[in-house]
Amino acid sequence: MSSSTTASVSTHILDTSVGRPAPGVAVRISARAGRDADWQPLGGSATDADGRCKDLPALPEGATHVRLDFAVEPYFDSERAEAGQDAPAHRDDGRGAFFPEVAVTFAVVPGEHYHVPLLLNPFGYSVYRGS
Repeated sequence: MSSSTTASVSTHILDTSVGRPAPGVAVRISARAGRDADWQPLGGSATDADGRCKDLPALPEGATHVRLDFAVEPYFDSERAEAGQDAPAHRDDGRGAFFPEVAVTFAVVPGEHYHVPLLLNPFGYSVYRGS
């Protein structure tokens, strides 16, 4: 997918609270060509059983910034339901996730591949440029 005129992006999610991949998380990708340009939605995917999105849409030529939007609240809701236990409240009122979504924005250059993992738990997250 990567060529001399475009960058490519992949991601995966690890739920660090349980030490395993986070399956079924919806991920949307957007791009823009320049700091002042409007975001162009490109589509999305969902993480597989291994927590990976292997089929994110390709970036358009000229993309300089990318945004990944992770819908994590449904994942945590389903995890609590599957566990069949009273998981800790994610907010003071006990409803929903503390971070219901995570948006990650980063700069890209043509010809490079960007793997951007999300390390996730009910009360925090971190991201980094992987390989």
